[in-house]
Amino acid sequence: MKFLLVAINAKYIHSNPGVYSLKTYAECSQGDQEPKGPGLPGVHVEIAEYTINNQMEKILEDIYRRKPDAVGFSCYIWNVVHALELVRDLHKVLPDTDIWLGGPEVSFDAPELLEREPELLGVMKGEGEETFAGLLGCYEVLGTSVRSGQSRGAGELEAPEESEVPEGDEALFWSRMEAVSGLAYRGPGGIFNHPVRPVMDMSRIPFLYPNLEGFENRIVYYESSRGCPFSCSYCLSSIDKSVRFRDLELVKRELAFFLERRVPQVKFVDRTFNCKKSHAMEIWRYILDHDNGVTNFHFEIAADLLDEEALDLIGRMRPGLIQLEIGVQSTNPRTIREIHRQMDLSQVRRIAARINAGHNVHQHLDLIAGLPYEDYDSFHRSFNEVYAMEPEQLQLGFLKVLKGSHMYHMASEYGLVYRGLPPYEVLSTKWLSYGDVLRLKGIEDMVEVYYNSRQFTKTLELLVPEFEDPFVMFEELAGYYEENGLTGLNHSRLARYEIMHDFISRHMGRRSLQEYRDALVCDLYLRENAKSRPSFALDQSPYKNRLRTLAPELHRLGAQLHAEVLGSGRIVQFDYRSRDPLTRNALVTVLE
Repeated sequence: MKFLLVAINAKYIHSNPGVYSLKTYAECSQGDQEPKGPGLPGVHVEIAEYTINNQMEKILEDIYRRKPDAVGFSCYIWNVVHALELVRDLHKVLPDTDIWLGGPEVSFDAPELLEREPELLGVMKGEGEETFAGLLGCYEVLGTSVRSGQSRGAGELEAPEESEVPEGDEALFWSRMEAVSGLAYRGPGGIFNHPVRPVMDMSRIPFLYPNLEGFENRIVYYESSRGCPFSCSYCLSSIDKSVRFRDLELVKRELAFFLERRVPQVKFVDRTFNCKKSHAMEIWRYILDHDNGVTNFHFEIAADLLDEEALDLIGRMRPGLIQLEIGVQSTNPRTIREIHRQMDLSQVRRIAARINAGHNVHQHLDLIAGLPYEDYDSFHRSFNEVYAMEPEQLQLGFLKVLKGSHMYHMASEYGLVYRGLPPYEVLSTKWLSYGDVLRLKGIEDMVEVYYNSRQFTKTLELLVPEFEDPFVMFEELAGYYEENGLTGLNHSRLARYEIMHDFISRHMGRRSLQEYRDALVCDLYLRENAKSRPSFALDQSPYKNRLRTLAPELHRLGAQLHAEVLGSGRIVQFDYRSRDPLTRNALVTVLE
């Protein structure tokens, strides 16, 4: 009997730790840390990973060719629409296959979902490892799918009537199902909805990566804790306050596995990694002491929980060893109180500045548009305050009204209008009109292209002071894109420089256009020895002999060096052999 676990990821570089955790737990004896093959004789679990960019028809074709007896789709806000599309078609081509869903997007309203989607047999709710293992125990006695030999048209698929009493193995299957917590399913006599099971001890979950086959060039996800002690009203983690931590000796052994294999990036999915100081410090000390010079670790933290001891430890780390994602969300005190967040903004500022001073850690600071009491002007202030903290990335996101969250239940009071389909993104609120949301969308695009790309750092240093504040500059830039029909087009990197040059020529004030041209050219060559040049760059042909004299290695080293005569007369060299370990920018030397 084959059970296929299907993950539909947002991008190819992503993986789905959920389906791997279900599979490895099912393949282990209770409390055993090492998979020893199928834990249940006669039940075989496979994993199939796709992306939302794949054609759904091709995914359907691939699942069909695998001929599973049962399929389980891992559902999140970014993929549930695709999953349900596949569910409806899959039953048409594999009518004997049992179809299950699981994940945060289907756990809240599982019985209603079963009513709406007759092709489904059931839903696994909440934390999945023990629930999935219990479900496989039911299939072990059946040896095939429930629907095998009983397929009907998708529109006619219903639960058996009470008079249709199952017999033999099927009766034992349904008897066992009654004992499995966390399931909602279509059974004899109707739809059954079991309560979500109590959360489990994280140390009982086996390591997800017995080998790294298939994870080449992909982000590896890892969790050392589950749950969150905070109560942010927009987050589903606020529903479950039971924070659990994996045994630190297990964690260290597993991190050693990644370090020994020089995995490029390990992304911790812990909701607030440093909510327990002793746990976070022990892990940070371990990766500092065993740094292999290659692996980067990503953590989502609460900045204001970092004390001097933690900051000193972080300050000793190799540039690029860790990156920190810090959810500021808003700097409006009333908004912070209303969303049940705990944050000392002055402390966040101080800590962000302290980390920046070390020049060894990428900081990603997040804002959310659409929160209560945050109108356009308030968000304007929040943006400027976070921009002043000089993060490597400023993530401007939009509120997602997640089913089951406190924000979902307060939608009427806040005047929240949001999209009816996942990801349920905000359209307007009592404080923010749809027009305002669209303006912020334009600013988000400009921040991604011109700030978060880190390809215009020198240019922005000159340009931002020309405007009232950074928010106004990005607002004006978004308006320029809109007015000139540039929005929504897929521009090349070089085209972005040409567009910025034209925008600057209309908005410059205190500085000359030549200063901006030099800054743009330097930004262009800091990252790579670009083969194409923007039209505004100074023609270099009259200076070839001078450049050969000043930089005799240019011809021999080719792409590893570039020298440029700027409009100001300065001659600078970009050395791509010696990059900044944090920004990856070339070493710049002024030759003359």
